[in-house]
Amino acid sequence: MLILVAKLLAAYLLGSLSGSLILGRFRGIDIRTQGSGNAGGTNAFRTQGWRFALGVVLIDVGKGALAAALGFLPPGVPGLGPLTVALACGIACAAGHVWPVYFGFRGGKGAAVFIGVLAVCLPLAIPPLLLAWLLVLTLTGYVGLATIVAGLVLVPVAWWLGHDAPATWIGFAIAIAALIGFTHRSNVARLLAGREHRFEKARIWHRLAARGR
Repeated sequence: MLILVAKLLAAYLLGSLSGSLILGRFRGIDIRTQGSGNAGGTNAFRTQGWRFALGVVLIDVGKGALAAALGFLPPGVPGLGPLTVALACGIACAAGHVWPVYFGFRGGKGAAVFIGVLAVCLPLAIPPLLLAWLLVLTLTGYVGLATIVAGLVLVPVAWWLGHDAPATWIGFAIAIAALIGFTHRSNVARLLAGREHRFEKARIWHRLAARGR
């Protein structure tokens, strides 16, 4: 049990290293005071540009991958398989990203971290999630909605691909979908109120349909 606690704590502390907040210190800014106030890649892109946002995403995806790898490294946890430990570390890392101990427990929304976890544990799940995300984004222009849908799509994808440990994968996918839904609750509220920010340039299907009229 002590091994599991140590790994989860290490994963949480790793997750607390927020990419946008670390890079923001080099620029002398706190991204949480700009745009939507979120410390994630979307707000980084909107307020600081694509180069800054790319750095943020790489850090956040990377720490998710490292957390999952930590779960596979020895020593093992008696009574638990390496995959279970790796996914638990991934969730702990995402918790650190959302509630970072180094930054006053105000962080990002966790989606990039989970991509890193999947890259290590179930890489074949990433293409269908990316496809779902791109489809919703290009149809609606809403990044938050696209991310929520991608999180929900992971549940059947994990059931289909995670045949080696279906119960473990379904539990993990449901946990991801629930956390992403929770961290994007403000996006849902703004969407229902008609105040959600929309990337009009991403709505390629809308523009194509308008040209065909």
